[in-house]
Amino acid sequence: MTMAPGTTGTTTTATTAASRPATTAPAQSPGTPPTIPAKAQSRRRTLIGTGIGNALEWYDWNVYAAFTVFIAAQLFDNKNPASAVLATLAIFAVGFVARPFGGFLFGWIADRKGRKFSLMLSVGLASGGSLMIALTPGFGTAGVVSSLMLLAARLIQGLAHGGEMPSAQTYLSEAAPSERRGLWSSWIYVSGTCGILAGLLLGAVLNSTLSKAAMDAYGWRIPFLVGAALGVFALYMRRGMEESEVFTADKAPRQPLWPQIFKHRKAAGQVIGMTLGMTVAYYAWAVNAPAYAASVLHIDRGQALWAGVVGNLVFMAALPFWGWLSDRIGRKPVMLFTTIGSAALFFPMNAILKDSAWQLGLTLCIMLFVMAAFSAIGPAVYAELFPTRIRAIGVGVPYSICIALFGGTAPYLQAWMATSFGPSTAFPIYAIVLLTISTLVVLTLPETKGKDLRG
Repeated sequence: MTMAPGTTGTTTTATTAASRPATTAPAQSPGTPPTIPAKAQSRRRTLIGTGIGNALEWYDWNVYAAFTVFIAAQLFDNKNPASAVLATLAIFAVGFVARPFGGFLFGWIADRKGRKFSLMLSVGLASGGSLMIALTPGFGTAGVVSSLMLLAARLIQGLAHGGEMPSAQTYLSEAAPSERRGLWSSWIYVSGTCGILAGLLLGAVLNSTLSKAAMDAYGWRIPFLVGAALGVFALYMRRGMEESEVFTADKAPRQPLWPQIFKHRKAAGQVIGMTLGMTVAYYAWAVNAPAYAASVLHIDRGQALWAGVVGNLVFMAALPFWGWLSDRIGRKPVMLFTTIGSAALFFPMNAILKDSAWQLGLTLCIMLFVMAAFSAIGPAVYAELFPTRIRAIGVGVPYSICIALFGGTAPYLQAWMATSFGPSTAFPIYAIVLLTISTLVVLTLPETKGKDLRG
């Protein structure tokens, strides 16, 4: 125990010290762990609860893209492999159709019943969709029923994930200290990228250890079974989270929904506008690149997956830096770096990427470092555009519509344009046009760094 200033160890000093009221906490018994402040515990639960559920959502959603080739071979008529791949990617896109409905439903729940309740529902539904994919019988066994079951599972996941992302973004932004909201915001994509990496790593390991026959027969199902099991764990973790203080402190009466949505239509349009270019670039490079490289460029599937792992590690490492920087210089300069930089690099990176895994890894590292700037702070910017009582649904509906129209169709369009017009022309032009639109929209945004989210 530290002695009081002036203590010499004499009886007089000890007596005097003993006569003063105690000001220190009682000593803990040997072996008792130190007490963690309640606020620190709450913040840790917030980060873990949002992170693990968000990682699962991204894992479930993006592992489908990484295993496109295997799913196409097993759940569709594989007499024409190229047609089977396009059908699998079409269902990937159709799954996005449910996302706006999920954004509306779970956004309404989050704004009326609470952020935590919405997050628990979404992760449970996502887990069920993953289990359904894992148990879908092959085309040789069930015929067209296999394709229909896959479609139903993707629609379920689309509904869940349409609500998960906006609710998680809103919850984390409200929980973050205002002066560090950009840094905290980066946790959405850090945790999400952990989910992507888990899927890519599992795929690479399975591809390296199992024979091609084993992968086609059952190996591709393992990631979806893992996702279903992790969903149960994520649901348990989210039960221990506390409700957002910003939400509970908002005592204003809830007004009719549609007039509120109409009132904030400009902010909703800005969400779509600044997101559309980035979601196409993100799905093309961060999500679909390994499958695209394997099916269109004929790069070895295992090597393509490992290149995806390396690129996403760079992306994940860059995210906190960009979030931290936005808390100091503002949101707009950081977002403009991404939209302008991604557009400028699209053609050069496509020119480099030809037929080897090292080219894929290099281009992924460069593009994902640049795109990390927008991804890190997007969740904070979305939340800063809306008031508390409509924040989740205000973000969820336009964001999900944008992801459905542009993100969900990006892998299909990338593959189709590559086979129809060549890999280095049509799709890059399409992406650059959308990135230019996003740049113009970002210029219309107010600077929201450090904004108070209450009210």
